[in-house]
Amino acid sequence: MAEKPHINLIFIGHVDNGKSTTVGRLLYDTGALAEQDYRKIKAEAEAQGKGTFAFAYVMDNLKEERERGVTIDVAYKKFTGQKNQFTIIDAPGHKDFIKNMIKGTSQADAAVLVVSAKTGPDIAGTQPQTREHAFLTQVMGVKQLIVAINQMDTINYDEKKYNGMKDAMKKMLTGMGFKDEQVQYVPISAWEGENVAKSSGKMAWYKGSTLVQVLDTLKQPESGVDKPLRFPIEDVYNITGVGVVPTGKIVTGTMKPGDKVILMPSGKQAEVKSVEAHHEKLEKAVPGDNVGVNLRGVEKKDIAKGDVIGHVNNPPTVSKEFTAQIVVLNHPTAIPVHYTPVFHIHTAQVSCRFEEIQKKIDPKTGSVIEENPKFLKTGDAAVVKIVPLKPLVVEEFKKFPQLGRFAIRDMGNTVAAGIVLSVTPREAPAK
Repeated sequence: MAEKPHINLIFIGHVDNGKSTTVGRLLYDTGALAEQDYRKIKAEAEAQGKGTFAFAYVMDNLKEERERGVTIDVAYKKFTGQKNQFTIIDAPGHKDFIKNMIKGTSQADAAVLVVSAKTGPDIAGTQPQTREHAFLTQVMGVKQLIVAINQMDTINYDEKKYNGMKDAMKKMLTGMGFKDEQVQYVPISAWEGENVAKSSGKMAWYKGSTLVQVLDTLKQPESGVDKPLRFPIEDVYNITGVGVVPTGKIVTGTMKPGDKVILMPSGKQAEVKSVEAHHEKLEKAVPGDNVGVNLRGVEKKDIAKGDVIGHVNNPPTVSKEFTAQIVVLNHPTAIPVHYTPVFHIHTAQVSCRFEEIQKKIDPKTGSVIEENPKFLKTGDAAVVKIVPLKPLVVEEFKKFPQLGRFAIRDMGNTVAAGIVLSVTPREAPAK
């Protein structure tokens, strides 16, 4: 029996719209959350006088979150549909936690945007985070979106109100550049369990699928197994009796013992002695595998976190400069030309300079608002030219999505996020 297609799914949306409850209900109703675990969680929620938060507790397993009743870090849970298997990345809705959401979105194949049916049509006005999360998802290159219109019980499962909400969302998302065929809508009540995994007919007017059935229509992205090898280094160990072992996750291509590889940006070459995952030797590692690789011909000092390993005949691209599309999430003042924050791209963290702000674009339509603006501020989307201050592997988003998305951090905040449109490579690798 072949493995079911695997999809990384992120749940996004404004705080208090029932994201965590939706996820908890989904896990419970698909059997991924055992009855005794649910009872334990429910008892704990009730003991704290928060009975209605029972499902949310499933995802919010950090103690601090339970006490505050909000989601902070990104949590991972697995469940299986009829067709697909899923890893859920539950992203925080609170504005302070947007950096975690970016961390989550950069790993997601599809997103579920949870909005509350009782919000009414003025979503952009009353719920800026719904807008921001949706736009980020678009900028970070997530192409499949499901809008779960939740809390239908609070509007008595009213068809007219649902349609009004759906139209408002449609208008907002089309304005951001989502195409109609990329977005699906589904009415649910996570709290009552209506139309999440099963339906008890409270919305007789609704002829569509349950949330789980809609999730089963999602497509697994191409595995990237046929692409050139790209292996960003997360850590490097020197293991006595074994040698140098870099670890990380293979994002594209395959790697096996005997392969001749090159480490970029240094240009050092090595041979793969063995590949291990969870203490088992692999004949061949494929995209998605978290591995440790024993290399012959290099020393620990030759390798650092943020380096990327590829095959000698197709080395990862070291960038002299690159053009990117970004969105400014929050910056206290303004971002001028020559601004030099830290870029977090794959496993690397490198200071980069804004060489040019080429154009400011309308996040709603993508059309150009202003050529060569002097600065950018919160909410702006733009095309910029970036120069890394030290050698950095960067790839075009359309070729290697995982190496072409980044977050920009400064003063402890995520100020912007974006994707790489084109790269000017450095002439010769530095020895």
